[in-house]
Amino acid sequence: MSLRHRWSVALGSLCCWAILCTIHAQETTQGPSLFAKEARLKDKNALTRTGARRTAVVAAIERVKGAVVNIHSERLAPGGGTDLFPLPAAPRKPMNGMGTGIIIDPRGYIVTNQHVVDDVTALRIRLADGTSQNAVVVARHPELDLAIIKIEPRAALPVMPIGTASDLMIGETVIAIGNAYGYEHTVSAGVVSAIKRDVSLNDAMAYKSLIQTDASINPGNSGGPLVNINGELVGVNVAIRAGAQGIGFAIPVDHMVQSVAAMLKARRRSSTYDGLVCRDILQKSSDGLVRKVIVDRIDASSPAESAGLNTGDVILQVGTVKVDSGIDVERGLLDCRNGDSVAFVVRRGDKEKRVKLALASGDRQVRPASVSDIVWQKIGLQLSPVGGDLVTRINRQLHGGLEVTNINPGGVAARAGIRKGDILVGLHSWETVNVDNVNYVLNHPDLPTFNPVPFFIVRSGQIRQGKLAMLPN
Repeated sequence: MSLRHRWSVALGSLCCWAILCTIHAQETTQGPSLFAKEARLKDKNALTRTGARRTAVVAAIERVKGAVVNIHSERLAPGGGTDLFPLPAAPRKPMNGMGTGIIIDPRGYIVTNQHVVDDVTALRIRLADGTSQNAVVVARHPELDLAIIKIEPRAALPVMPIGTASDLMIGETVIAIGNAYGYEHTVSAGVVSAIKRDVSLNDAMAYKSLIQTDASINPGNSGGPLVNINGELVGVNVAIRAGAQGIGFAIPVDHMVQSVAAMLKARRRSSTYDGLVCRDILQKSSDGLVRKVIVDRIDASSPAESAGLNTGDVILQVGTVKVDSGIDVERGLLDCRNGDSVAFVVRRGDKEKRVKLALASGDRQVRPASVSDIVWQKIGLQLSPVGGDLVTRINRQLHGGLEVTNINPGGVAARAGIRKGDILVGLHSWETVNVDNVNYVLNHPDLPTFNPVPFFIVRSGQIRQGKLAMLPN
């Protein structure tokens, strides 16, 4: 160290000492009142800073966080065999997965992406309070990549407020919450980058009219909420652009509402009938668009007609459930049985009207006689024969199959993971070359002994298998 450098350091020390002396002199002269005043100022400034920090984003997260769940899944690694009826093989190793879900009903109904629960062997849900529960898949909509799962909570759960994506503005602030890379309830904020984006992941999966956002969406966010600054659900996070930064996508909530309401209705259709067709509408208000549900159509000689409901009635409440969307109508009827009388509150014109709707049996109509209708009724599939060459080149044991041309989102086949476009080639130990083959298995006298029924399908050039959990007659 040079002499000049040592001197400058010493000067620095002397200056510090001088400053400290000055401060001490001020303490001695002015007494404790100076520091009492300074403490009061600090307290006031701290309160001001805290208030400024409680932004609309913070308030939105506080409103919805309890309605978001973290999903941990387990599935078996893909097997290497392609035989239709393979010999016993070595056990496949389990693979862990993750995703996010949105609570839509206090009784434990949760919406997520279909790809989050596809082919899973176990689902574990972790709630915002840290408790965990096992879940089961109750309905699927593969085409829209949505599914409903169910847990059995010990107490009523908070429900996600439903908004609309119809009035989203480019640049509007949005917030994503999810199980990003397994970091539970991770929050990220960004803006709406674009709307009505069509995105193709591969030949088998394409999405229409998605919301694009630069809010950070990562693996594990799938199935989680995208909310606006008011804490209202505007989208279900579904995909990211691989290799890009800040390009994520969400299914508009309006599509989700329509799909989930249809899945819930299909789930109860076999047990109860109301004769009511509802439709979500959006009306302008001082705070943007407000969602309402109207009676769109009433079946003749139905419980809805007998109750005195009219087309155009605005549904305000079903049972104990306040109605803001079509999902709420189904929630109000979900646990009801044939013969139950359900209270409806509707607005007709400028007046409220209360009526009682007595639910009828879901099988009140004459059962269809055709084989195809019976297959639809029992497992929720419409099937069409395909040429044998489409499947024999995959496996020489096969002689043909049946393409899935339509699927009931709430049916047995959908719950088992079968998708539109799959080719059904086997049930249990029988090939399925025509619909009569399927009907033979579904009506086999020994069906209870091999239920759930093993099935075999061709998807993406490979044979896959699963099980149909048939419901008792």
